[in-house]
Amino acid sequence: MSKIIATSVAVGDLPPLHDIAGADGMLFVHGHEGIATKGVFARVEPSKVHALLSSIECRYTDEHDAAGPIALGFLPFLREEQEDFFVPSVFARRFSDGYSSITVCTDAQMPEEARRTYIEEVIASITASPPVAAHEQCGERHLSSAPLTPISTYLAAVSEARSAVRSGQIEKAVIARDIELISDTPLNIHSVVQFLHHQYSTCYQFSIDNMVGASPELLIQLEKGMAHSNPLAGTTPRTGDPAIDAQNAADLLASKKNQIEHRVVVEMVHDTLLQWCSYLDWEPEPSVVSVANVQHLGTHVTGPLSDANTHVLTVARELCPTPALGGFPRTEAIELINRVEKMYRGRYGGAVGWCDAQGNGTWAVTIRCAQFSTDLMSARLFAGGGIVADSEPDLELAETEAKLKAMTNAIMHS
Repeated sequence: MSKIIATSVAVGDLPPLHDIAGADGMLFVHGHEGIATKGVFARVEPSKVHALLSSIECRYTDEHDAAGPIALGFLPFLREEQEDFFVPSVFARRFSDGYSSITVCTDAQMPEEARRTYIEEVIASITASPPVAAHEQCGERHLSSAPLTPISTYLAAVSEARSAVRSGQIEKAVIARDIELISDTPLNIHSVVQFLHHQYSTCYQFSIDNMVGASPELLIQLEKGMAHSNPLAGTTPRTGDPAIDAQNAADLLASKKNQIEHRVVVEMVHDTLLQWCSYLDWEPEPSVVSVANVQHLGTHVTGPLSDANTHVLTVARELCPTPALGGFPRTEAIELINRVEKMYRGRYGGAVGWCDAQGNGTWAVTIRCAQFSTDLMSARLFAGGGIVADSEPDLELAETEAKLKAMTNAIMHS
């Protein structure tokens, strides 16, 4: 492979990242901060990601861009399955302090004058007037929905997981199910992402390789020598009525079942992160994290890295899957899931995010998501919940219905 030069240019009038990515680019955004890609990209083997990013010559005028190119991708639910990584040749980035830039990768053998001209053309095309709003491009669409996991299979799996907890075999297992939405016209990923941005702005919104979602849960972020995680577990619906939602939140905080489910996750994240951190700070009691359709128990965990060279993928791989998506103890819980769930999770329940050559990056848990078919005529949606001794199968089914609304509503409004 010939040497690559990455040139980063500060851009003050960057369009919304969702519009830059459109329907064909890749996106990972939290609020207004994030990354959007355009054009071609390279699919890279997991073992070669760091070497490739480190080999690229970086040219920049602002220290924000010192780390150069990035790789986006997925860690699967099961560790033995394939990880997917993509390195874009062009991407726009907006940082937390508002600074924004566009990075363009070129062949080192390209003449300098041609390189400058090409970079100017790329930047001009990205900063031009944004495209017509996605919803204006869509006609009437008819959707049908069908369970891929039979309801009876899901309920039986919940009951078996509950029995395993009650007998002391495990402390918790997460049982999930999937449904399929089928459309009579091609689905519009750009429109889906726009809806998620407006309705789930506090979540980590992503669109990579036809996997689209809005995850409320930060698995791990390494930045400026600090590690951050925000494990979630324990869920109650939101109704839109402030009084009812406030009561639901109070009941969630008081729920022994949800507190146990949450504690298992926080303790595992804490114990795992201690391998790489000098110490950790975390909230003594969970707080309620609200998104558009549900409320969760959440706890922030943060601490300084013992070794500044720690790579975010090393930590993410060790955390994934957390008890919030697998269970605890991990090995026994996943064995039970594989036996009773009767569903192939793939990327669901793993992690989605990005990393740079310095090992920094942000990875969210891959939930509240949908895998779109190659022809965009259908989408597979997922939802699950943590099962402990007090879990009731019918209530767990209702919880998955509430979680599925995030993506069903986004697709219906696309």
